[in-house]
Amino acid sequence: MKKAETSFSELLQSFPPEEGSIIPLLQNAQARLGYIPEEAVEVIADYLKLTESQIFGVASFYSQFRFTEPGRHSISVCLGTACHVNGGATLLETTERELNVKPGECTADKRFDLNRVACLGCCALAPVVKIDGEIHSKVNVINLKEMWNHYD
Repeated sequence: MKKAETSFSELLQSFPPEEGSIIPLLQNAQARLGYIPEEAVEVIADYLKLTESQIFGVASFYSQFRFTEPGRHSISVCLGTACHVNGGATLLETTERELNVKPGECTADKRFDLNRVACLGCCALAPVVKIDGEIHSKVNVINLKEMWNHYD
């Protein structure tokens, strides 16, 4: 915890030690680290004189916060209605099985993290998968596997 306290000391001093600072502190911690590790929750709770459960409660309410380290590349599989009926669920299942990862997690080699999303807003291109912000349309299992090979 001492290392986290040291790395967060500047961050903490940027915000008053009051409950209204929870979200900005979490946002800044995630911006620095890519996710909210348990140590950051401990440091923020101590600083704000709140419990870790209170910090987790706020952070887990908002989808912007993640508690696992992100991979080098981020895969988002759309499961909106158009994508779902055109095979989105199969794409998600294939990704989980082939890369041995669950949504919200990162592969063991830290190559990919996986996310399921309700809609990417590309219904006419269904099913879609987004990798590192790039939309891939009319994806099938074969070209899904080929896509993974283009990322280190």
